[in-house]
Order: sequence, then structure tokens, then C-alpha cells
Amino acid sequence: MTPAGLDQQAERDHQAEWAKRPERSNRLMLRVMSWISLTLGRPLSRWVLAGISLYFLLFSPRDRAASRVYLQRVLGRPPRLSEQFRHFHSFATCIHDRVYLLNGRYDLFEIEVHGREVFDAAYANGQGLFLMGAHMGSFELVRAVGRQQPGLRVAMVMYEENARQINAALAAISPTAVQDIIPLGQLDSMLQVKARLDDGVVLGVLADRALDEGPTLTLPFLGWPAAFPLGSMRLAAMLRRPVVFMTGLYLGGNRYAIHFEALADFTHIERADRDAAIQSAVAAYAACLERHCRAAPYNWFNFFDFWRPTDPAKT
Repeated sequence: MTPAGLDQQAERDHQAEWAKRPERSNRLMLRVMSWISLTLGRPLSRWVLAGISLYFLLFSPRDRAASRVYLQRVLGRPPRLSEQFRHFHSFATCIHDRVYLLNGRYDLFEIEVHGREVFDAAYANGQGLFLMGAHMGSFELVRAVGRQQPGLRVAMVMYEENARQINAALAAISPTAVQDIIPLGQLDSMLQVKARLDDGVVLGVLADRALDEGPTLTLPFLGWPAAFPLGSMRLAAMLRRPVVFMTGLYLGGNRYAIHFEALADFTHIERADRDAAIQSAVAAYAACLERHCRAAPYNWFNFFDFWRPTDPAKT
């Protein structure tokens, strides 16, 4: 294999690292945490959550190291241990709050919505579209928007194995909470995606991680080169759909803010112009993600080295 081929293979292996790591979640623990949350209420159960956050901070060295690298780059200085705890605790809080969101307890939260007109414009004709999110804040909040728009249906597109793990975890929280997930890697995956879109379903993709081991686009991200996968945007372009960025940021306490931003509309893009349009859309996605990371730095939950390990300037 040529040096370029080896470099590309290392990049693909790096992007897929997150998918190979073992699932920490334990179904019994999730059921216990769900019972504590719904029985004691959010204020009291958050005391338990603080202990869980501290445990993972102290006894998850790989996650702690990845958190440190990210926080150093987004803050522009080495993070304090208290800031790393805040990072872990924000992640734990978003998972904890998912128990309430999946049980329809939107009344417990103050939820701001920014850019709702962007989503409405993209969805105006009733045709499906892609919501490109990230492992940032709570994507589950999109259901809060759906509550205000009867008939809005949201499905997730993800790896088959991850789909099984997530549905098992959600079933532990609430037997009725299993999400509508389209698993990739099956012969009819593309047909399922197209059929849902044609039926007016909004498809969510967490696009900061690769859908497959396909090509990436290297872009500056928080001051360092990072490889962003092209697969999600290619899927949207092939199916000629609008793409909207969405994130639900945790603001502290019981406050969240949903942000919608237009990324691309591939509806009328000619095939000859598709590659350039995809790269432009991925660059816009990376810029959105960076802006929100800087505005709410403790909300991005990629607890692995997002930057290539071959980066000579890696901290």
C-alpha cells in the first residue's frame, strides 16, 4: 500500500474508533437511574448524578484525556479539573434529562427555540429533510418541537449495532420509548431512507461521526485540522433533500436552547455540481459545530480524540 493509502486507512480507522469502543451503559443501571429519576424527581436525583459524573471523571482515563484535549483547544488553555468535571457532568445531565424527555415531561424544562423559521421553511412542502446534529447537548429535544407541530415524525439514521444498543437502552428507560431508527449496513437501508423521506419523515443524523468508513474532508476545527466524514451529506445530496443543522444545548439548571441553521438544499443540485456542493455543506457544518462549541464548550460530548492521532502538534 502506498503512503497515501496508509494515511487514508489510518484516517478511516480513526474515524471508526468510536464505533468499536464497548458500550458502557448497563441496562440494570439505566432502569435503576430511571426509577430514581421518576420517583425522587429531577432535583433530588441530580445529587446521584454528581457522584456518577465524578466516578467517570476519576476512573475513565481515556475519556478524561480526550476531554482535556478538546477543552484545551476550545478554551485556548489547559482546562482545570473542575472544568473537566463540568464537561462530564453536562454529559451526564443530558443523559439524565433524557429520562424525562422520553417520558414526555417537557414541563420540567425551559426550552428556547432559535431559528424555528429555518426548520419551517425547509419542511414547508411536507417532504422529508435531514437534520444534521452532533454529539452535542440533547438531540432528544427535537421532540419538543414536534410537540408543537402535530404530525411531525422524526427517525434516526445510524449503524445497525448502535441502533440495537440505543433501543435496548431506551427500553430500559421506558418500554414505549424505543425510537424509530433506520439501521445502516442492510441491503435495503437506502430504500428505507428514501421511503421515509417521501413519507414526510424528518431524518436525524449525528454527522460529527462517520456513517461508514468512507471519505472525509479535512478542515480547520478549533484551530487544528480535523477529518469530517462526507457520508451523511452525500446521502442527503443523492436523495436531493434540504439539510438543516440542529443542536439542543444545555444551558444549566433546567434550561436548554434549540438552534436550527440552514446548511444546504440539494433539491435542485445537478450531478456535475454535487461534489462541490457536498464539500461546501460539510464546511458549513464544521463552522456551525465550531461556533456552538465556542459558545457552549461543555456541550460537545465526543469523548475520543476527534483530531487525527498522526497530528504532529497533538497535545
